[in-house]
Amino acid sequence: MKLKPLFASLLTVGALGLTAFSAQAEDTIKVGLIAPFSGPFADYGKQMEAGIKTYMKIHGDSVGGKKVEIIIKDTTGPVPEIAKRLAQELVVRDKVDFLAGFGLTPEALAVAPVAEQAKKPMIIMNAATSIITTKSNYIARFSMTLPQVSGPMATWAVKNGMKKVVTLVADYGPGIDAETSFKTNFIGGGGQVLESIRVPLRSPDFAPFIQRIKDAKPEAVFIFVPPGEHSIAFMKGYRERGLAEAGIKVIATGDLTDDHLMPALGDSTMGVITTFHYSAAHNSPENKAFLKTYAEVNPGAGRANFMSVGAFDGMAAIYEVSRKLNGKIDGDKAMAILKGMKLNSPRGPIMIDPATRDIIQTVYVRKVEKVNGEAFNVEFDKFLDMKDTGK
Repeated sequence: MKLKPLFASLLTVGALGLTAFSAQAEDTIKVGLIAPFSGPFADYGKQMEAGIKTYMKIHGDSVGGKKVEIIIKDTTGPVPEIAKRLAQELVVRDKVDFLAGFGLTPEALAVAPVAEQAKKPMIIMNAATSIITTKSNYIARFSMTLPQVSGPMATWAVKNGMKKVVTLVADYGPGIDAETSFKTNFIGGGGQVLESIRVPLRSPDFAPFIQRIKDAKPEAVFIFVPPGEHSIAFMKGYRERGLAEAGIKVIATGDLTDDHLMPALGDSTMGVITTFHYSAAHNSPENKAFLKTYAEVNPGAGRANFMSVGAFDGMAAIYEVSRKLNGKIDGDKAMAILKGMKLNSPRGPIMIDPATRDIIQTVYVRKVEKVNGEAFNVEFDKFLDMKDTGK
């Protein structure tokens, strides 16, 4: 007879616990951050996390009357099946309000159907293949696309007298986008592409490709490779095999001269011309404030780069949506707010295209130069209000 009151009291305690958990969940805005945090692309995730921490340090960890919780999930690299499984767990088990991150295109493409089915806003902080935003109505991109930054490089090259080039790109979505956009603009402007080389995404040996470039005797080589071991290996081979002495210039997207890698790249990138949407040397009050706080909250993390800025702006968008919805996140209402959203980013003014949900922004022409003894991408020209041109 004594067991019944005890059992009833346990039920009551359990119900109270569930109520408390439910109330806690309702008081939280959850962001699932999906990116590589281990493996060869681990810096992608770490830079995004650093950008998010920077934004939350400046703007606080609450918005719309709720605490913001970041749930980190490691894809280990460009592994689509892992990215999709993690997204499903975040939606079903963790009940996130936003999916975010996506350092690599295969991750983003794998998660797009999950976002579509669950009606969860999906904030792209890096992945740059043009088609990504077409794969779900719930995607908005706050980074860039490869056509957006590759086309201007070709336009600038033609304008500055380059007639014959070789292209070398990583053989996956962003690389093919970069190659296509560059060739379209370069050939359209009267230039000639002598050879188009595609290299494997995983651990390529650049030596034979660099020799092919040298043998083709172009005026310049246009490069897109993901930042990290690829860019370091290419620039090392470029110098060792005497392409600079042969008068072959390097023109590229800014991935090649990633701010975060400049100390590792050393002087090998001096004089390289790139087109890109962000440089740590960008001179604006917003960027100075970003870099100051970034250094404070990420000691020892090195220099901030475009991925940390993409994450910073992605969080700005999440906060703006949450503020306007008073913390009650609805997928369709969130997307209505994201379309046409304007932000004052550390990179300059940005806007989300209402039609494509892709970013509109300034693309800068930069040259690697020494600033106070350190190598930086110094902006000297720009293309205003660039849209994605790859769709």
